Amino acid sequence: MKRDGGNTFLLCCRVRICGAMTHDSKSCMERPRRVGAKWTNKHIAPDEKIETFELDYDGKRDRWNGYDASTYARVIERYEARDEARKKYLKEQQLKKLEKSNQNGEDAASDEEEEEDEDEDEDDLRVDEAKVDESKQMDFAKVEKRVRTTGGGSTGTVRNLRIREDTAKYLLNLDVNSAHYDPKTRSMREDPLPDADPNEKFYLGDNQYRNSGQALEFKELNIHAWEAFDKGQDVHMQAAPSQAELLYKNFKVMKEKLKYQTKETIIEKYGNAADEDKLPRELLLGQSERQVEYDRAGRIIKGQEVALPRSKYEEDVYINNHTTVWGSWWKDHQWGYKCCKQTIRNSYCTGAAGIEAAEAASDLMKANIARKEAATEDPTPVEEKKLATWGTDVPDDLVLDEKLLAEALKKEDQRKREEKDERKRKYNVRWNDEVTAEDMEAYRMKKVHHDDPMKDFLH
Repeated sequence: MKRDGGNTFLLCCRVRICGAMTHDSKSCMERPRRVGAKWTNKHIAPDEKIETFELDYDGKRDRWNGYDASTYARVIERYEARDEARKKYLKEQQLKKLEKSNQNGEDAASDEEEEEDEDEDEDDLRVDEAKVDESKQMDFAKVEKRVRTTGGGSTGTVRNLRIREDTAKYLLNLDVNSAHYDPKTRSMREDPLPDADPNEKFYLGDNQYRNSGQALEFKELNIHAWEAFDKGQDVHMQAAPSQAELLYKNFKVMKEKLKYQTKETIIEKYGNAADEDKLPRELLLGQSERQVEYDRAGRIIKGQEVALPRSKYEEDVYINNHTTVWGSWWKDHQWGYKCCKQTIRNSYCTGAAGIEAAEAASDLMKANIARKEAATEDPTPVEEKKLATWGTDVPDDLVLDEKLLAEALKKEDQRKREEKDERKRKYNVRWNDEVTAEDMEAYRMKKVHHDDPMKDFLH
């Protein structure tokens, strides 16, 4: 805190140069000083008045917020002065034309009769300044106003906005959920009556103009410029519109030329049935004056037989010594030759011998399949020599060697003594030792059955 002349202020909140408290040093517009007003307490700049507004949802989005209507009076005065200047200039130009015509008429008069005629003409041409035809000024003095803004709307003069006998477009549908109307730009983009009959509606929304007239051509031009730019062409609709339009015209010409060439190529190859002469009605209906007689079996007795239409595929073609055509035999979803029953088209005909060989091979294949299925259903029994040492029942006819059994018992006792202490138990790999019946018997004899009540008396 600093005290000087009874004034107390915060040093930390003031600007170093001017001493104000409503802005920072970066925003200060005062001239730089060697010792700022913050320290000298002299020539302190006044604080700016900062207004605070607490607006609601609609107030924040009001486009007329902060607008002073009185400032528009200057705009009106400027436009009125401009209109007066226009009218004055027009009157001066018309008066100059009248004076010039009067002077030319006086110099050309030579006779009295001509003078009388000129006097009459002068009386007709001399018009008072106040009698200048105001209708000639209408087009010159008319101020056209553009209604289109960033919000939308249509372009035109104010007088052509709407005929007063027609219903305003914002009154066509009073439903609050219908098409939105912007009062500032006088635009309604959507159709206010989408369910009404199109023939009875005179207004379909402002978007109808975007899909009619030259708007579609402009849209196609833009799309062509985008696609050409994506494919490597140096073209930009906004940067070089003339170049883009010329490129689009050349593209349409080349497209039509290529389309015409393709059409001519197809007509040259296949012909044009539309340009050919039409067949006579008698040929189209298949009627003639020829008489053909048939018997009861369908054979022709008298007259000429009508030729049967032939297929576009080959008929009666016998290859590789086959006596029948390909496709004369069908079996198991395969086509073949009926003479040898082969399903390979380029095969050589083997005749009856080939049919017998194929049947024999088929029978052999069926026998092998049946034998394999029988083997799968009845598996072979397991070897009877399987050792009964892996937890299976001991057969009754098992004979053990006494000496080997005694050695096995000793080994089992030694193993148990080594594993008695769990912490000192060794890791002994015995996967390569074959377990005999004596070893398994010794294991069973030395095994402790925890559920046996006499287990403490066994050892």
